Amino acid sequence: MPLATTRRTGLVDQVIEQLRLLVTSGEWPVGSRIPAEPELVDALGVGRNTVREAVRALAHAGLLEVRQGDGTFVRATSELSGAVRRLCSSELRDVLETRRALEVQAARLAALRRTDEELAALADTLRRRDEALTARDWDSMVRVDTDFHAQLVACSHNPVLIEVYAGFTEAVSASVATGVDMDNAAPCVRHVSHDALLNAVRDRDPEQAAREAGGFLDEQLDRLGMSGEA
Repeated sequence: MPLATTRRTGLVDQVIEQLRLLVTSGEWPVGSRIPAEPELVDALGVGRNTVREAVRALAHAGLLEVRQGDGTFVRATSELSGAVRRLCSSELRDVLETRRALEVQAARLAALRRTDEELAALADTLRRRDEALTARDWDSMVRVDTDFHAQLVACSHNPVLIEVYAGFTEAVSASVATGVDMDNAAPCVRHVSHDALLNAVRDRDPEQAAREAGGFLDEQLDRLGMSGEA
């Protein structure tokens, strides 16, 4: 996605929007280093101060991270996601507790509201997740496991819950990855099965779905010394 020369009104806001679009569209993926300041100045046709102010604003919003002497990197794809990533990096327990609050209610609603098509999609995703786990393909396992939980939330048909969880996805992925021993396949990863959760959603049993959704997160919280409430 090429950068376009900006108009001479509202320059900082225009630059912020162009840079934000490059991030949210995936043109600049999370973890990548964005072009250096002189390149941005030339591409945008604005002054250094305008570029610096725009980058500073996006860094404050959590989308970018300025590393002194190393450059500026993409930190997250949205302001909410950026805030969550800061939380995730500092406190796994907080992330797991938040996941529990969101996913337990999502599972309860999914059991009541899911469609047959959504149930089939959940089953397919869970099958691919288990295949990746068996193959010790950890990157795929983390990605597909995260997709499974996002799909489950989507089955709630609650637009606010879905939107909040979408901003939380990167933290979910990070918390899933913390349970994966890339070299030895840690037992805590091996025995985590979502079959019972899927079955409860299939059987339209909201309370069992809620218990299953909270159960494996409670186990992780127990290992951190603070379990959730049933």
